[in-house]
Amino acid sequence: MVKQLFVLFLLTGVLSAQTIYEKNCLPCHKGMAVKIDKFFYRYLLKYSSEQEVKKAMIAYLQNPNVKDTILVDGLINRFGVKKKTTLTPQELQEAIDSYWQEYNVFDKLK
Repeated sequence: MVKQLFVLFLLTGVLSAQTIYEKNCLPCHKGMAVKIDKFFYRYLLKYSSEQEVKKAMIAYLQNPNVKDTILVDGLINRFGVKKKTTLTPQELQEAIDSYWQEYNVFDKLK
């Protein structure tokens, strides 16, 4: 009985586990006028490739500034520049990888 409860507890924890992206990125973006997928498409339009998009996003999140933002002036005036991430480089990479997987249009084209 104890073994079964332990397995059930373990499975519940695994199934309900959120990714770093879900825990750290989505909550802040939920209330914004511009949804998080739109940021992805703006990055994709500007940087084109997976490698360049991820590199630009990581650089920006580690050192946000007006010069490197993809936001238009109206949104910068409304929301300001994002605060520097508190994620470690490994966590940030994992979050960006999850974000890419979520919105990557290339895998969805046939």
